[in-house]
Amino acid sequence: MQGSTPTKKELVKVGGQPILWHVMKIYAAYGHDHFILTLGYEADQLKRYFMEYEPMSANLTLRLGQSDGVTYHRSAAMVDWTITLVDTGRYTQKGSRVRRVADHIDTDTFFLTYGDGVGDVDIEALLAFHRHHGRLATVTAVHPHSQYGILKTTAAGQVTGFGEKPVLKHWINAGFMVIERAALDYFGEGDDVDLERQVLPQIAAEGQLMAYRHTGFWRSMDTFKEALALDEIWRTSAPWKMWE
Repeated sequence: MQGSTPTKKELVKVGGQPILWHVMKIYAAYGHDHFILTLGYEADQLKRYFMEYEPMSANLTLRLGQSDGVTYHRSAAMVDWTITLVDTGRYTQKGSRVRRVADHIDTDTFFLTYGDGVGDVDIEALLAFHRHHGRLATVTAVHPHSQYGILKTTAAGQVTGFGEKPVLKHWINAGFMVIERAALDYFGEGDDVDLERQVLPQIAAEGQLMAYRHTGFWRSMDTFKEALALDEIWRTSAPWKMWE
């Protein structure tokens, strides 16, 4: 619509909450509740969402005209998270964004993921796998579903059947990564360091990247159609909901 601001993808709602909220809830369900968000395009939308989260989620009592005039009442929607929001530049590539928040990372090992993919990933098992192999980085690998149904045909071109969006045989990076602080040296300087094309391939080339194979539920949300599908899955089964 002319004159309107499109909703940032991470804030598209699934089950009444932004997809980013779902990603964060997965980590928080395992006790990991300190988050650093690398902001770029439409950074103000994410800042506004979190600044308004508590007053918009909680019941509250107002005492107008008083400096301490708001009391929030606990509700199921409230969370105890620490969130650092860092504007890393509108056109900065993902690898450079991570490097720019290095000063805010205060642990030797940290998680790294995307803001638009959810799954019933066992975060503790992922972390244990990472610590056991001792390399610099771990990605969570999944078999994706095809976007399309498939045709089954003979060599002559006769259609013999249909397949509905099968699971593909190749593994892909689903996010839910674990990174050692020492790996930040691979994230380079400047604005143009790409995570998938430069950082991870270089770490892999040096034998320092492992894949945690997740065979459970995982979906990403790149289109409006996928958002609708995730919303339907949430209402019927919500396999990634690992919290009360």
